[in-house]
Amino acid sequence: MSSHTDKPSKAGGFSSLQSTLKQVLRSQKTRQNIKNLLRVNQTDGFDCPGCAWGDNKQGAFQFCENGAKAVAWESTGKTVGAEFFAAHSVRQLATQSDYWLEYQGRLTEPMRYNRATDHYEPISWDEAMMLIADKLKGLASPDEAEFYTSGRASNEASYLYQLMGRFFGTNNFPDCSNMCHEASGVGLLGSVGVGKGTVVLDDFDAAKAIFVFGQNPGTNHPRMMNALRKAARHGCKIVTFNNLKEVALEKFASPQSPMELLTPAATTISHQYLTPRLGGDMAALRGMAKYILEEAPQCLDPAFIERHTLHFADYAAAVKATGWDEIEAQSGLARAAIVQAARVFAHSSAVISCWAMGITQHKHSVDTIREIVNLHLMCGQLGKPGAGLCPVRGHSNVQGNRTMGINEKPSEAFLARLERPFGVVFNRARGHNVYEALKALHAGQSKVLICLGGNLAAAAPDTDFTYEAMRRSELNVQISTKLNRSHLMVSHDALILPCLGRTELDQQLAGVQKITVEDTFSMVHASTGMNEPVSPLCLSETDIVARMAHATLGSSRVDWLALRDDYRRLRDLIAVTIAGFEEFNARIEQPCGFHLENAAAQLRWNTPSGHAEFLASRLPDSILPACTQEAERLIDQPILLLQSLRSHDQYNTTVYGMDDRYRGIKGRRNVVFMNAEDARRLGLAEEQPVDLEAICNDGRERKVTGFNVIFYDIPQGNLAAYYPETNPLVPIESIGEGSFTPTSKSIPVRVTPSAPVATSLAVNL
Repeated sequence: MSSHTDKPSKAGGFSSLQSTLKQVLRSQKTRQNIKNLLRVNQTDGFDCPGCAWGDNKQGAFQFCENGAKAVAWESTGKTVGAEFFAAHSVRQLATQSDYWLEYQGRLTEPMRYNRATDHYEPISWDEAMMLIADKLKGLASPDEAEFYTSGRASNEASYLYQLMGRFFGTNNFPDCSNMCHEASGVGLLGSVGVGKGTVVLDDFDAAKAIFVFGQNPGTNHPRMMNALRKAARHGCKIVTFNNLKEVALEKFASPQSPMELLTPAATTISHQYLTPRLGGDMAALRGMAKYILEEAPQCLDPAFIERHTLHFADYAAAVKATGWDEIEAQSGLARAAIVQAARVFAHSSAVISCWAMGITQHKHSVDTIREIVNLHLMCGQLGKPGAGLCPVRGHSNVQGNRTMGINEKPSEAFLARLERPFGVVFNRARGHNVYEALKALHAGQSKVLICLGGNLAAAAPDTDFTYEAMRRSELNVQISTKLNRSHLMVSHDALILPCLGRTELDQQLAGVQKITVEDTFSMVHASTGMNEPVSPLCLSETDIVARMAHATLGSSRVDWLALRDDYRRLRDLIAVTIAGFEEFNARIEQPCGFHLENAAAQLRWNTPSGHAEFLASRLPDSILPACTQEAERLIDQPILLLQSLRSHDQYNTTVYGMDDRYRGIKGRRNVVFMNAEDARRLGLAEEQPVDLEAICNDGRERKVTGFNVIFYDIPQGNLAAYYPETNPLVPIESIGEGSFTPTSKSIPVRVTPSAPVATSLAVNL
């Protein structure tokens, strides 16, 4: 029976090993997946299709529990082909859960939606390409097409995809990073001139303090836990700011340690664990800066500030003008706790700050990230071993996609370099991000949606709006490994194009091909699949993009099919058009690949001023987006702030199972984590079914029903629940300032008891 149990006392350990084995057995390819796991993240193997954490290349086991789930989920014996679609209409499939859809198995042949029958039917690859080409060439403007990208696409596929789009004439490249780390790129570019992290994996061995902001690595980046465990055991002080108490950041047992695997032993991770209110991290950071400036000025680095930065005086004045009452009220933390954290930062010789979506998916995320950078600048914590900035990316190549040009606002330098070999001039107009693409599709201004991987329907906010926007496309093209919700957002024409997974051999005319990815530390390395493709009708993503480009644009200026036939030719083109990729083919032959130079890590600032820049912003008057503030004032009922998050049996939109082991949840997902005092104040009992209604002033009702209350260690006034189940509550207009990122970590809601389920007495006559 479904239940809520107590959290485990530690993360990792034997339970992780059991979970890994369970997933391998469920794949129906046990022997093959054991071999797969021995080649995950190995020099001669394939890159894990899970997260973007870096590889240390030491030891036979370079995977984590969730990486094993990702591999087994992809390499499964279950398949979905013509017989499946003949038996299931789109209307019928739409009634199934996201978990059920993906669990049906791997897609095996290209399919086209038949509006008359409401079924997908087989189509040849040549017919599919001509359909795409005819539709694209028939558009009134290239900007009526949207080219979406998932973070799992390879560098080669992403580069070819953006090159096709730019030759077609548009910069409409919405991608998954628009919904997660866009604020990191904006904030870092504005402050240090590089939109990526400045540290490498080895820096975690040299750090004396590591600050973790708004992140749950035990579930979302489990391999990071080994780096934190190692650092903690070497005396590094780890300070965590996270809204929920997560067990992995308290105690972690490495499955590779016999003692911690087989006994109750575990490593204490966090030296200090603070749980700020949702949206309160910026205030907490401001409090740390205030302590250092006013009570520990000897810990500043005046030489660094003088030589490398601008606007410090303005920032110092803003900090001093911020009162402790305001800091405590907005952060939800006591001054003493903030000061304790500030002392660790100030008195440590090498500090790394890490963050993820708990920071980036708020209204004022860019300013919060700038505040993290401000701390590092004032103490000179950049450009030396063990010190720097580390936005921890999600999907395995989400950072590489941006490097390859998946960007709706490319720089002039990028476009000029891309144009040079072809003698062309590309469109300079700003394109669409995800927010703008959905708005354009919904308004009928965009006609074609092509998705290179991912599951936009389940990833994007405001579910009803997103569904309708996708349904209004005249052609919806999904390049996918598995069936998902995005395939069902159809009302006109649609294609499902099955692609190879990361574990599979990519055989082209020149032989077996390597692809490359870039991890969160800017390491670029090769990946080679080892398994026979699940179907001869599955093509690589690079092959599919090349065929689309050839059919749509011809090959007079770019020989798309030749680039497809031998990825070395494609990497030679990347080498002359993308900065930092010189001698690309030779450099990926190195065992660990190569590192892309980071100017900020070398104290060179690619900002307009040529300096790193402090930002003297004031704390926000409200952490809520404008579209919710007016409505909040009109509500006389208690308003709580909800964040959406993943379960432990989930990676992004892919749900592997119904358990959330680290939070004590079994067999279900419709739960809401709530402080017990909030529940009592609202007259609610644990396990009571409740409805959640978003507070917004646009006249649309956004509501989810039948969520069971779970008491949890979370600040009063805050809630947490899983996505995509709670995506319907995030208004499309609720976006971060300067980033357009959905504010999925600060959703104002009211909580009410669910209506009793009507029952009837059946009488057999």
